[in-house]
Amino acid sequence: AWPTSYFLPPKLVQSKMKTNRRGFISQLAAISAGAYAGLPRTGLAQADVLTSDRNLPNITHGVWAGDVSADSAIICARADRPSQMVVEVASNESFRNARKYHGPNVLSHSDFVGKAILSELPAGEQIFYRVVFRDLDDLKKYSAPTIGTLRTPSIEAKDIRFAWSGDTAGQGFGIDEAHGGMKTYETIRKMQPDFFVHSGDTCYADNPFPSEMKLDDGSIWKNLVTEETSKVAETLDEFRANHRYNLLDENVRRMNAEVPTFYQWDDHEVVNNWYPGEQLEDDRYTVKSASLLAARSRQAFFDYLPVRSGGARQTIYRSFSYGALLDLFFLDQRSYRAPNSTNRQEKPSWNTTWMGARQLNWLKESLRKSKATWKVISSDMPIGMMVGDGDHFENCANGDGPVLGREFEVAELLKFIKDNQIQNVLFITADVHHAASHYYDPNEAQFQDFEPFWEFVTGPLHAGTFGPAKMDNTFGPQVRFMSLPEGMKQNRPPSEGLQFFGLVDIDSQTKVMTVAHYNRDGDKLWSVDIEPKE
Repeated sequence: AWPTSYFLPPKLVQSKMKTNRRGFISQLAAISAGAYAGLPRTGLAQADVLTSDRNLPNITHGVWAGDVSADSAIICARADRPSQMVVEVASNESFRNARKYHGPNVLSHSDFVGKAILSELPAGEQIFYRVVFRDLDDLKKYSAPTIGTLRTPSIEAKDIRFAWSGDTAGQGFGIDEAHGGMKTYETIRKMQPDFFVHSGDTCYADNPFPSEMKLDDGSIWKNLVTEETSKVAETLDEFRANHRYNLLDENVRRMNAEVPTFYQWDDHEVVNNWYPGEQLEDDRYTVKSASLLAARSRQAFFDYLPVRSGGARQTIYRSFSYGALLDLFFLDQRSYRAPNSTNRQEKPSWNTTWMGARQLNWLKESLRKSKATWKVISSDMPIGMMVGDGDHFENCANGDGPVLGREFEVAELLKFIKDNQIQNVLFITADVHHAASHYYDPNEAQFQDFEPFWEFVTGPLHAGTFGPAKMDNTFGPQVRFMSLPEGMKQNRPPSEGLQFFGLVDIDSQTKVMTVAHYNRDGDKLWSVDIEPKE
């Protein structure tokens, strides 16, 4: 699906040397610090390049990886000129017996981003990789290497740890180094998760970055500013620039080099609350078609992020097995929805679509076939919290009472899970810019034909923080945890520390799942142990 991708040859040679991930991470951090030390800030903003040798190719924004399976992964990096991506891969930090792969040529039509798809990796191994770019204008010239690491899932039952959150660079809060940059990413990195799930709003293409914003306490938030992100994104290059902007943050780059990420999208990758066919009434835009903007945004999403496309249709919804204990299901509740409405339709129809029939059927069958102990559905939006769009609604919740509107799709899914006795299903999500834990209890619900389940909400990673909305009792959500102080003002800046992520640990012996909420300083706020059902 990507002209800049290259399926790399198989058979990674494994070394008998014991992998020391912690030692390698220290080495990686030292190399990264040296590579980026002493660069002028004005040069960084103007050139959008993190290295300064103009005689050689440069890797401009580090390396990042994602969509890891037991035998494969996607590696991404960006060059500053037409180059060939070259990747070395090994199962030891010294790169002994490494395999060198000649990857894709990167050209201007891909914004010089290369995506290398590694295949037939060993399961359950710490994989080390380093990337260089070879100058296509002079094949004797190579960039300095940039290194990273990831762990492939084990086929056997082994302990699993993963983190999730969403909402990066929203409400005009970009990179302010005086406030520590995007600090939540660094806190997640220190937790050493096997992988990270970005639950959407991977960038805010509709929220330009002003150079300064005055905060309530009188202090000034000073953004690192680039030309393309000083306006709303309309062109393909402007959408790409929003993803590229986040990679200027050193916290993001450090985490990317150590933790692979599974990405999904929501609305702000395009424009707030968009739906297919919408015509914008926003004077900031010369392009009024949300569908045209979405097509450009989608291309940028696949250009920049290590996401496996579902064939020619480039579906963002997809699933991954993470061994015997965990299967992951990533939804796309944006691309197939009907127009936002009052959401009170009394019968399911085309105008109650949220996920769409094709995606809903895929999810049901994928859950039914899953043999993993835990089935985690990563949703763009929460189920039972009312998320408004003016007088209309963004998600499925529409107020207390029976199933109406988009709730028909949720009721169909929950009933299917119960009827097919699919055990240990839970939801993770972001979108609403605070952290909460919701327990859905049929005994407290209007619609009762489902088994109890948990939904865990978190975020933002780096954006304004907002208070909770009203809960809808259709599916009986009970708020077991809320991260925000009572009476908090809306849209709190990242400098106030109200940025959140979740951490999930699955014990390979007991199969118990522990879900915890953390703030950006790494303080544990709440946790729960969930016993699996057999």
